[in-house]
Amino acid sequence: MKTVLHKANTRGHFDHGWLRTSHTFSFADYYNPQRVNFGALRVLNDDSIDPGTGFDFHPHKNMEIVSIPLSGALKHGDNMGNETVLHQGEIQVMSAGTGVVHSEHNASADKKTDFLQIWVIPDRMNVTPRYETARISNLIRRNEITTIVSPYPGTDGRLWIYQQAWFSIGELTKGSDHIYHFRSPHSFGVYIFVIEGTVVVEGQELQRRDGQGIYDTQTFGIKIKEDAKVLFIEVPAVE
Repeated sequence: MKTVLHKANTRGHFDHGWLRTSHTFSFADYYNPQRVNFGALRVLNDDSIDPGTGFDFHPHKNMEIVSIPLSGALKHGDNMGNETVLHQGEIQVMSAGTGVVHSEHNASADKKTDFLQIWVIPDRMNVTPRYETARISNLIRRNEITTIVSPYPGTDGRLWIYQQAWFSIGELTKGSDHIYHFRSPHSFGVYIFVIEGTVVVEGQELQRRDGQGIYDTQTFGIKIKEDAKVLFIEVPAVE
């Protein structure tokens, strides 16, 4: 088993006035040659947007983009005609493919919106762009690690992306122990991101917003030191 540790305070932090953001991997003005990607996981941004502001329309190509609201109201718009407002307990997936233009704004006039923006390198290029949303709060069970995004064509009605990757969330209780079993023997590794709480993964303590990649194994253990909400992203290697 091999690991790579990314403590929360070692990420690239930027305060743009209307946006406070932390980049786990190299993105925009943050570049760290040791943190370009973890397998097919290319971007994990932790964003907080002020009321009435946001990202205006901008383009993307050939990337799978997953957004997970943590608080507030995230308003999405795109040139495919989609207009939605998402809240905690929901998720959106966009395949940029041949090209898409989209915006993400805080729909609230008085409260900030926090969300995770995650990019995964796809396993095929130039697909027809697509956009989907789903409620995940009704899937998640206390003290279980629940898959919320799976590879194309998806399973059990869950959202999917064009990559052999699985997103899972665990809402886990203090004192409980869990084993993560890789979904595929061909995966490169699993990236663990602690949204809230404190956990211990194979002896390494991870606190709020810490991340750790685990690879060269097929299972690993996780002990819950404080009630925690944890995101697991299992991805293949990329050329």
